[in-house]
Amino acid sequence: MSVSEMFAALQGALGQDQDIREEIRKVVQALEQTAREILTLLQGVHQGPGFQHIPKKCQKAREHFGTVRTQMESLKTKFPADQYYRFHEHWRFVLQRLVFLAAFLVYLESETLVTREAVAEILGIEAERERGFHLDIEDYLSGVLTLASELARLAVNSVTAGDYSRPLRISTFINELDSGFRLLNLKNDSLRKRYDGLKYDVKKIEEVVYDLSIRGLNKEATAGAGEEK
Repeated sequence: MSVSEMFAALQGALGQDQDIREEIRKVVQALEQTAREILTLLQGVHQGPGFQHIPKKCQKAREHFGTVRTQMESLKTKFPADQYYRFHEHWRFVLQRLVFLAAFLVYLESETLVTREAVAEILGIEAERERGFHLDIEDYLSGVLTLASELARLAVNSVTAGDYSRPLRISTFINELDSGFRLLNLKNDSLRKRYDGLKYDVKKIEEVVYDLSIRGLNKEATAGAGEEK
């Protein structure tokens, strides 16, 4: 084979690779648009009247995740099944964003932490690497850390909306989350940096709870929660 033939073959391989990346990019753009729509919908809870419409917003978000599953099915067909990590960088950011949105949705529904398996089911992908297109553990953890920041914001806005018990529940949840992350030996630089930001979310929520305590509103919140039970 001549040098020109060798490079012609290499160009053909490069062209095929570029075609794959372009097809992936198109689907990822569609996923990003759907993620923005879900984010806009769920962040409506931060507004005063939003607390009254959480169930309706969650139901609509579930419908949008149906679109996500369809788009994920399309993404799976755009590259060889055994080359997940070769192209992973193309969808890593949007996948982490979708994990956060799924986690936020489940928290609003039940005030619990969604499992990696449950997120994978919501997104229409696998939880285990051996089964194909899957939810990487680090992507799951990154999404959960974004949830913590969102809940810190929700705690502040809850007080503004006159919901004094929600920050107390968020504080308990975030502290449990922080305790869970402390059990992990994180060596990924990006994930470790994200985790370092969790302490600021914990501090922000603690300040909200402290402020409620100083103003005597935590007792009112506790009493209200008891009456609800």
